[in-house]
Amino acid sequence: MKQIDRPRDLSHNGYNGEGDDGMTSFRSTISQQRQLPANALIALVDDIAEHQLAINSFMLLQNGDCMLQWHRNPYRSDCPQLLFSLSKSITSIAVGIAWDRGLLDLDDAVISFFPDKLPTTVTPNLARMTVRHLLSMTAGHEDNIYAAVAKEQDWASAFLSQHVPHGPGTRYRYSTHSTYMLAAIIERVTGIGLVDFLMPALFEPLAIPRPSWEKCPMGITAGGMGLSLTTESIAKFGLLLLNNGLYEGKRIVSETYIRMATSEQSDNRAEAAPGRVDSAQGYGYQIHLCRKECYRGDGSFGQLCFVAPNEQIVIAATASFTSMNELQSLLNLIYEHIIDRIDEEGSLSHDDDQVLLQRVLLQRVAQLSEGIDINKPYSDRTASLDGAAYTLSGNPHGLRQIRFFEQDDLLEMQMVYGDERNNVLPFSWIEPIAVYDVFNKDLSLHRQEVITSASWLDSRTLELKLVYIETPYVVTYKIVFIEDSAIHFQFSINVSLNIPEYRVEGIRTSL
Repeated sequence: MKQIDRPRDLSHNGYNGEGDDGMTSFRSTISQQRQLPANALIALVDDIAEHQLAINSFMLLQNGDCMLQWHRNPYRSDCPQLLFSLSKSITSIAVGIAWDRGLLDLDDAVISFFPDKLPTTVTPNLARMTVRHLLSMTAGHEDNIYAAVAKEQDWASAFLSQHVPHGPGTRYRYSTHSTYMLAAIIERVTGIGLVDFLMPALFEPLAIPRPSWEKCPMGITAGGMGLSLTTESIAKFGLLLLNNGLYEGKRIVSETYIRMATSEQSDNRAEAAPGRVDSAQGYGYQIHLCRKECYRGDGSFGQLCFVAPNEQIVIAATASFTSMNELQSLLNLIYEHIIDRIDEEGSLSHDDDQVLLQRVLLQRVAQLSEGIDINKPYSDRTASLDGAAYTLSGNPHGLRQIRFFEQDDLLEMQMVYGDERNNVLPFSWIEPIAVYDVFNKDLSLHRQEVITSASWLDSRTLELKLVYIETPYVVTYKIVFIEDSAIHFQFSINVSLNIPEYRVEGIRTSL
């Protein structure tokens, strides 16, 4: 029997959502100032539960006060979350800061920054493309160029080599690599990485710890994706936007730039999916305009920074939505229960009644915080897996072999890929545990925190669940044991842009 090292105990890591997240002005779960009517907040929470929206964290601020917040277990307030395309809005503000400092002009030609990356022939439309066109997603491309650029080592050269059939500024076409080019431009004009530029310019003034931001194969910050921030940090960024570039009285970016970024610069209505009304209100500089003069940054699977200037509201959320239609559902609820009721007086006006409403709201939030079902009862199966090994048939992830070791209440599964993903994952039969694994984020593999749990669904079927709490991903391995000689091995994931699910056979082998 292999000696198993016990992983970290979640009870000392804020797993129950009780850890100190370092906030000061946002510390209370429900603000004691009666601004939004409590019954409106209760209705919002109830409808989120009714619609079964997979919101991992949520924070609602009004006038800088936190009116409502929760984290769904096992997600934590101190754990940064991958933002996907919400990263674009932060890159936009980086451009604004660089513009304020005279490091670039919004009408500078894109090709002027990359004389060493230009194609053999520079077409007139490519020559006319400016920083402003990148910001407004009007670079002039016909189709989504993501795959064509991402497959190359040098993304800047690949971007500049793409056909530009439309005059820049004449057609909206959402483009993650347009934002990448903005990041590359900032790195060229400053001579340092985007995060290094933003630490004194943005992150430190907002008291945001140095974040992780993924990079392209050439080492340039991805810009349009790959940034990880806590929900509190997203809310702080929303406050910066709400206050027209000021944060706690300090000017971070000019009001002029914020006004441009949050005003319509291009028409996204033709490209909006049916039913997604808040994606058909116009587009600013890397910011989506919404109904009633609101706006937002968002990312795949429901990452959100929503700003309602007239109502002085900021909403920050992270989620695991299977479709961006669910983000529209959340926005609909925000409008129904918050924006449209902002001037409504609470139906109960006495202080005692208001306290009662707040207690009800706390109960509702507690129910939303119960989290993902990763604790299942352990059956009476008695057969040990210790020392069992199985060679797997071909699969899209290249997993070659799994090996099991068991000791007391712990199970280890060793996964053999033949590369940096080789890993040993521990599971407890009793409770979820926090460990580390190498798994995808947005662009590439990263070592990251994962919550694991194990249970027997029946006498032959083992289920192993992994919640990668820095991303929306929840992975389930289901292993059916066929007597002592073989297994059916299934990999499934709750949401994904490019991680394939599969089911393969495994044959018992010797260690």
